[in-house]
Amino acid sequence: MNRNLTAMMLITLLLAACVPGCLFSSGVEYTTCSDDDNCLKIAFEVKEEYQNIDENPQKLGDRLGELMGQEVEIYPVNSQAATIEALRFGNADIGFLDGGAAWLSWQEYGLQVAAAEQKADGRAYYNAIAWVHKDSDMAQADLDDDPDTDPLALMEGKISCHTSALGSSGMLLPMGYLINNGYIDVVGDPDEIDSLHNTVTNHFSEFSSIPDSGTPYYRYIGSLRCLAEHVQGDATDYISFAKDPTVPDYCGEDPQSWCFEGDFTETSDFHPIMAPEGFGRAPSHPVMYNPDVFTPAEVQSLQDAFTTMSSNDDDLQILDDVLSTPGMTIIDTESHLGTYGDSIEDVPGIVAYFGEKVNKVKVTSSDDGLPLYVPVGVVGAIGAIVLFVRSRSQEVKADPNHSENKE
Repeated sequence: MNRNLTAMMLITLLLAACVPGCLFSSGVEYTTCSDDDNCLKIAFEVKEEYQNIDENPQKLGDRLGELMGQEVEIYPVNSQAATIEALRFGNADIGFLDGGAAWLSWQEYGLQVAAAEQKADGRAYYNAIAWVHKDSDMAQADLDDDPDTDPLALMEGKISCHTSALGSSGMLLPMGYLINNGYIDVVGDPDEIDSLHNTVTNHFSEFSSIPDSGTPYYRYIGSLRCLAEHVQGDATDYISFAKDPTVPDYCGEDPQSWCFEGDFTETSDFHPIMAPEGFGRAPSHPVMYNPDVFTPAEVQSLQDAFTTMSSNDDDLQILDDVLSTPGMTIIDTESHLGTYGDSIEDVPGIVAYFGEKVNKVKVTSSDDGLPLYVPVGVVGAIGAIVLFVRSRSQEVKADPNHSENKE
């Protein structure tokens, strides 16, 4: 085979392999609707394959279809931003978002909440909270209830443990509250998300933990572990920002191995501190829809279906398998997301950050909802290389000194 042709084919294949999976079908097949006028399309962040078939969102879709009397189609997406875009452009009827993305989609594009996933205790939210050692000055001030001693003011200079750089209850809600109420001054540009890190280390400590994914102190379990191990000082100098059930979940009846190896000897050594009116509520993942596409009658039908599924064991198992939730709560947008935005809006750069996440895919929609720059860019690159190789091949053929077998 001609070497140039072989090279052209290899380059084309390599470029094609770089195309995001949304352009080509993955290993999992989903049913499509035969009647678009009687079809519920669900935007879902899917996996290329499921080790447990019960996790496949098609299982949830099939059950919703039975209850709503509709065909159901899974519309695969690969990010929260792509879910928002699918709802905005009418390529999907409903989608599942986390609290921050849902709040942004409501504020920026008018998307609405139809229902929300429940936590283990049945709530559709959890409270942000600070955990400290019971012998710390913060805990003592909280227990004494002395109006002249504010436990939140005593947090300055302590080593803070956060769940992640942008976790709701482990970062955004407590920081938003403390900034809004004058306990913390923003360091750096208030419109830049990078200022959040400097604000934390300036107010608390240079040793404060703002962990990356996959590190030991990541998420709720990691934030509490950071407090329990307190490797940079005494336990009384540490704060763990997390959610209210964190200690019972990880250091309660079945404690993690690290819970009581340091200055903590029993569960009661972990003392919870909340702001007088709370640091704020972190909403659970809601089911969002576009009211310009999904009618009130369809919303009611969906809510009735989720109500049914939350009332019997077989359907509850589906919700647990696919969504990892023990049930669904029917709730409106304002009730679910209203206070969240007020709680985090003072965090430096947070509105711009969430907006940037969506802007990364915000382009004129193609007919199938995909960002046009992806297929156009890849096809254009392939075409350019094809033209280059073809031109080069013609030049070589025109060279009388060229030999196909030349070493």
